[in-house]
Amino acid sequence: MSKAPLLLRSSPGFGTGSYGAAPVALEVEDDEGLPLSRDTPPPAAAAAATTRERRHESADTSAFETPRPRASTSSLRHGRKSQSDEIGGSTVVGGLEGRFGLPDTAVVNNLMLDQKSDHSDAGESDDLRVDGESGSDPQDEDPPDNSPYSQVRASVAPFDNTTLSINTPRMWILSALFSILGSSTNLFFSLRYPSVAITPVIALLLVHPLGLLWDYSLKRQHDPPEEFVDGVRSSMTASRVGSPGLANEKRGRFHRLRLWLAQGSWNEKEHTCVYVSANISFGFAFATDVIVEQTQFYKQEVSIVYQLLLILSTQILGYTFAGLTRRFLVRPSGMIWPGTLMSAAMFATLHKEQNEPANGWKISRWNFFFVVWLSAFVFYFLPGLLMPALSYFNVITWFAPKNVVVANLFGVASGLGLFPVTFDWAQIAYIGSPLLTPFWASMNVIGGLVIVMWIIAPIAYYCNLFYSSYMPILSASVFDNTGHIYDVGRILTPDFLFDKAAYSKYSRVYLPITYVLSYGLQFAGLASLLTYTACWHGKDILRQWKRSLKEAGDDNSQTYEPLAGGSEGNGTASLRRRESTTDSSGHIEGLLSREDVHNRLMRRYKDAPIWWYMLTFVSMTAVGIFVVEYYPVHLPWYGLLLALGICSVLFIPIGIVMAVTNQHSSIYLICQLVCGVVFPGRPVANMVFVTYGYISSAQGIKFAADLKLGHYMKIPPRILFSVQMVATIISSVTQIGVLNWMFRNVPGICTPSAINGFTCPIARVHFNGSILWGVVGPAEFFGPGATYRSLVWCFVIGAVAPVPLWLYGRHRKNSIVRKINLPVLFGSLSWIPPATGLNFSVWAVVCYVFNYVIKNRAGAWWAKYTMTLSAALDSGLAFGIVVVFFGFIYPGWMKSFSWWGTEVYKQGCDWQACAYRTVPNGSHFGPGSGW
Repeated sequence: MSKAPLLLRSSPGFGTGSYGAAPVALEVEDDEGLPLSRDTPPPAAAAAATTRERRHESADTSAFETPRPRASTSSLRHGRKSQSDEIGGSTVVGGLEGRFGLPDTAVVNNLMLDQKSDHSDAGESDDLRVDGESGSDPQDEDPPDNSPYSQVRASVAPFDNTTLSINTPRMWILSALFSILGSSTNLFFSLRYPSVAITPVIALLLVHPLGLLWDYSLKRQHDPPEEFVDGVRSSMTASRVGSPGLANEKRGRFHRLRLWLAQGSWNEKEHTCVYVSANISFGFAFATDVIVEQTQFYKQEVSIVYQLLLILSTQILGYTFAGLTRRFLVRPSGMIWPGTLMSAAMFATLHKEQNEPANGWKISRWNFFFVVWLSAFVFYFLPGLLMPALSYFNVITWFAPKNVVVANLFGVASGLGLFPVTFDWAQIAYIGSPLLTPFWASMNVIGGLVIVMWIIAPIAYYCNLFYSSYMPILSASVFDNTGHIYDVGRILTPDFLFDKAAYSKYSRVYLPITYVLSYGLQFAGLASLLTYTACWHGKDILRQWKRSLKEAGDDNSQTYEPLAGGSEGNGTASLRRRESTTDSSGHIEGLLSREDVHNRLMRRYKDAPIWWYMLTFVSMTAVGIFVVEYYPVHLPWYGLLLALGICSVLFIPIGIVMAVTNQHSSIYLICQLVCGVVFPGRPVANMVFVTYGYISSAQGIKFAADLKLGHYMKIPPRILFSVQMVATIISSVTQIGVLNWMFRNVPGICTPSAINGFTCPIARVHFNGSILWGVVGPAEFFGPGATYRSLVWCFVIGAVAPVPLWLYGRHRKNSIVRKINLPVLFGSLSWIPPATGLNFSVWAVVCYVFNYVIKNRAGAWWAKYTMTLSAALDSGLAFGIVVVFFGFIYPGWMKSFSWWGTEVYKQGCDWQACAYRTVPNGSHFGPGSGW
């Protein structure tokens, strides 16, 4: 997976302060016109000067202009004029080439370089010259330890402004607001098919005008100046000489409240914290699925206290793994986390207020967002309410509704979706927005889809492999030997334990062929993850682990040191990266051994100590032990520790793949298998075991990604830890409340007759898994004489397959073989079921159109509008679903509404999930009872 070489470095396009960790002295005027010098980090007096008038009247730092007062959302809002010379211009930078997809763009530079002052530290400005002076080459302005990756340089500024406000009431209130809205909305949609995932990008876009509105409503011209140190307000002057009217202002309770609420000014660091809260909250908690399965499928009664303890402990345990692996997954420059780069680029774009034409399009991102959002909302009434046939667009089956083969191949409900057309964005984005997936990664997914689901699956199905012809070719259900959905209640005791005798009299469990292949791919994906990581990153992990042991207990020995000069060979800080910044690092190896300017800048802030994470681990593990021992889940305390042990072993390999490819490899299946072997016949124990093992990994990866985003945006680690913890607690409590409301108010929830599609499809799949691995157990599937024993060979295939690719590609830096990521290729199809062939095929088409065709033919348009388009479509759809459900479906207004467009897609075998072969009445397939 080669990286493109560095062509031209980009100069930071916004702000002042610590540029590449080199303090830039700026001469500014105080109220009496006396010159002041500002360094980064500033002394108290200078910091007060820099934040004196950060409110509505701010200096515009646009290129080619002299700063003048106007309303601005720039992160550096100084209400005074700077006696400075200005470098203006555009530097073409290498965009997110290759697998990361952003094209080359022109970035306008607004770097303000003031004249040297006698108050400046010696050597600070030696290499910062205005245009026309010797050495003004833009490449010389990069810090010598800037990131070696062009995609990082194009998205993240190599400097830090330490005077920005972060820990403010505005940030906390907006974070709590979006945590509540996002978590409740996504939980609501998770119980529906087709659904939509409200992505945190929506919060990134929508919170920005709210932050600006907050400042506009609460700030006043003569508010006293503020000083912020590491994002926290340290002082506030009561009055200011020369500020008319301030002394006469009434100092009442409301006034003090307004000043408290109006702390700081809305900026990219506060914006990042709100986005991190949304990123944590917008994914529904897996523990809610466990609660759904216990209450709706197993008919267990569970208390609110149990629900809260389960969700909080499973959600928070991931902090430990993210915190303890920061040295491996966050700090190295090679762990770039592509998803965070897009967010970092959006922060820069929004707070710079640029609107450059893109392939002739002059509409701003905001106007584009609202046009698309309104269009998506209005259009959803067609596929979502008036004509559902546009959503389930199985048009080919309309001509032969009773033809099973046509339904198998071209159906969208129980078929392979070989005709990838739908007019419902909920179907297109069911497995995630195709607009945000790198094209190279999507090609790995498509390769698996075509080979496995479109070629192998039909051949195996019509050859009746594993008796699959007696079941639908694709279904989220499991079946008995008569072709009916398996009745798990017949093989359970009243205590929800496995009844072996009843199982022998009833039937084995049988899987549709796509279900079988999905499990085989997950087996291969898990094994290939370990081999792939060992081949490409094994030396890095070993080297970094030895370094971690050597530096254990001595984290504070390396502290922030500013660059003393710009020369590559003289005066650089002791912590700067040793490799040359012109090295684009085409090697996959060595990703964990490099540090860059961002890591050095973050050493300025106090780190979140390891004991915080250890205390989190110990306390939440204790809560988890209480849950499994006190409540009837039949999982002993050492079973919980085993689940956490599995997570700890696989966490770093999974994190590396995610950090490099933006694709998450799940340990869900391996947790099911291990629990099924160690604790057979305990379905609830299996679900809880999977929750603690799998969710600790998934949440930990999410937290690690947020830590990397905070790393890029220079958020103090202690503030970020608090933001993550508070958002997790708020979202967990919110989801429990929404879930119990839905249990009481949605008729027929989690049943085929549920209104508006609230059939709980994801929970149904997890319930099926608990039957397979928790009730029946792996031995019945993979033991001697078992139906699916041959799937065990998928582990061997997955473990061996990466080795020849590594041997071939390790010395061929530009080979396409290096782009083949087997963990992604094997693991991507784990969404089938509940996803169908349509969800993958139409997703692939849209990804190809936008991330290949449009990206290559209209790169500027793609870079400017793609993320905004995805956010607008997702949020417009989400709002449309809420309005349709609560405004029309839930009140019962559409019960009598029926016409051809609401019924045609239900008439054939696709909707009825017909099998290719039928079982005669009174007969069965496979081994008989009492085997």
